[in-house]
Amino acid sequence: MRYDTVVFDNDGVLVGRTRFDVLREATRDAFEECGVDDPDPDDVERMTIGATPGSVGTVCQTYDLDPGSFWRTRDDVVSRAQQQEAREGRKTPYNDLDTLKELDVKMGIVSSNQQATVDFLVEHFEGFEQFGAAYGREPTIHSLQLRKPNPHYLEQALSDLDAGSALFVGDNESDIKAAENAGVDSAFIRRPHRRDWELNVWPTWEIDSLDDLFDVCST
Repeated sequence: MRYDTVVFDNDGVLVGRTRFDVLREATRDAFEECGVDDPDPDDVERMTIGATPGSVGTVCQTYDLDPGSFWRTRDDVVSRAQQQEAREGRKTPYNDLDTLKELDVKMGIVSSNQQATVDFLVEHFEGFEQFGAAYGREPTIHSLQLRKPNPHYLEQALSDLDAGSALFVGDNESDIKAAENAGVDSAFIRRPHRRDWELNVWPTWEIDSLDDLFDVCST
C-alpha cells in the first residue's frame, strides 16, 4: 500500500529512550518539591512509569497532596530532567533519522511523553524540521487516560496532517494497538532494545530501521 503520511512514536523510535534511573530520580525530586522528603520507594516507582489517574490519587492521598498539583510538578520535573539528558548528549536521535529527509510523505510525531519534552527535542535537535505535527501529553492527570493505546493524540496528528493513507511507527505494543484503534496501519521497529521482543500484537509491518520505510511506503 502506498502511504502519504507516516507518524512516529518518539522515544525508542526517533530518539533514544531516557534511562529509567533518570526518570525515577526526577520523580523523587518531584515529591521533594511538593514537600515530601522521604517518599516510599514503591510510591516513587509507581509514579515513574505506568501511572494512572487512580494510582496518582491513591499515592497523593497517602501524603495529603493535591493530585492535580502533584502531577503537574511531576511532569515538569521529569521533562526538565529529560531535556538535561539531551543537552548533555545522553539522549540523542538515532543515526537513521536523517534518512527521513528523503522520504516523500507527510510526517508527524505522537508520544506519550510530556508535550514540553517533545517540543524541546524537536527544537533542540536537527532533523525534525520535516515533522508537520508533534503531539505529547499535557501535564494533567486526564492526559494519562489519553495515552496510547488510546488513539486520541494519533487522531489529532492525522487530522492536522490531512492524512489519506497513514502508517504509525512505534516500538511498543501500545503503539500498534493505537494504530489499530485509529484505523491505520502500523510498523513495529526493532531497535536494539526490541530486537528479541516477542510481540503479542500483529503490526502490519516489522522493520529494523527507518531506512526500511522507503520500501514500505512504496509497496
